[in-house]
Amino acid sequence: MAAYDYLTLTLKRGPAARAEFVKRLGAARLAEGGKAVGLFTPQLGWEASHAALLVERGDLAALQALSHAPEVVSCEFHELAPTIRPTPGAMLQPGGIYVHRWFEVDSSTFDEFIALSAEAWPDFEGRFDARIFGLFDLKSPRPGDASGHRHLLLVTRYASHGVWEDSRDPSTAAMQTFARRAMLTLSTRAASTLLVTPPPLA
Repeated sequence: MAAYDYLTLTLKRGPAARAEFVKRLGAARLAEGGKAVGLFTPQLGWEASHAALLVERGDLAALQALSHAPEVVSCEFHELAPTIRPTPGAMLQPGGIYVHRWFEVDSSTFDEFIALSAEAWPDFEGRFDARIFGLFDLKSPRPGDASGHRHLLLVTRYASHGVWEDSRDPSTAAMQTFARRAMLTLSTRAASTLLVTPPPLA
């Protein structure tokens, strides 16, 4: 199963710096097996200069070079492993918004959290113009992480913020299952983003 890197970036302010980074990403060589899955820029919940890059793991030296590009102020690396999604070959769909939501759970409830997610998704995706791209397990510990806790990143596409709001309907089977999942959640935070599709990679 593929490994992923999730880079949280702070770029220099202004559209010129963002455009230059997109151009640089398009020209990057991430070596055999590596590819940029998506670059995401803020809508709600992130500072305007922030961005995130999701990459199927390739050449870490190439990623390090990207992280030290002139238009990058700072960068943090997060090593991710897919759980039940993304499936091999999955691709991000252009348009809409992508919500990035982090969850913190106790290690003892990690498998149950994933099982509840899988239980809810068919009803959720059948009702709304929304699609879960991936639920990732954070493999790289961060400073201050509590012992016995695990972190997951959920990346979901919605057609719009209006669809996101509609999907909060508590009467649906999906939201009732998500409510059970919420009981296992120690903390959570989310941001909505736009997908920037980079040029084809060399």
